[in-house]
Amino acid sequence: MIRFVIICAVLIGFIGCQPEERVYTEHKELSPELQWLKTDTREFKVPIEDAQIPYNLGLSFRFVNGYQYDVLNVFVTETSPSGKETVNEYTLKVRNEKGEYIGEAGYDIWDSEHLIDANKRYDETGTYTYTIAHNMPHDPVLNVMEIGVILDLNK
Repeated sequence: MIRFVIICAVLIGFIGCQPEERVYTEHKELSPELQWLKTDTREFKVPIEDAQIPYNLGLSFRFVNGYQYDVLNVFVTETSPSGKETVNEYTLKVRNEKGEYIGEAGYDIWDSEHLIDANKRYDETGTYTYTIAHNMPHDPVLNVMEIGVILDLNK
């Protein structure tokens, strides 16, 4: 019985941490060595069940103290279920004007979320593939941990 209560408490904690409008979230590790090569892309499969409603599409970025840039530039390739491919470049702001990291800190690890497409509309239902690669001036990018995709209902 105690084991059941503990499992329920953990599950409620995980569910409670997700915003109500969250449709999809996934994060992928970049490298155990805390570096990201330009050739080392990450792919995310995002199911879209309703193409009639607007969404907010975002990226999450986890990095550690010592990340040397004010931004992270990324290429995001979106491939629709029918194979249509669109490539966009985004600049994720990592430091504010004072040079301080932006996001939620946990010791020396920082988590940041970046809205890249507010009011996103999809042309069709099915699984969209997002492929992310960095576009920074130096390769590899150091002191990085994870990149992720977030999709919320736009309410």
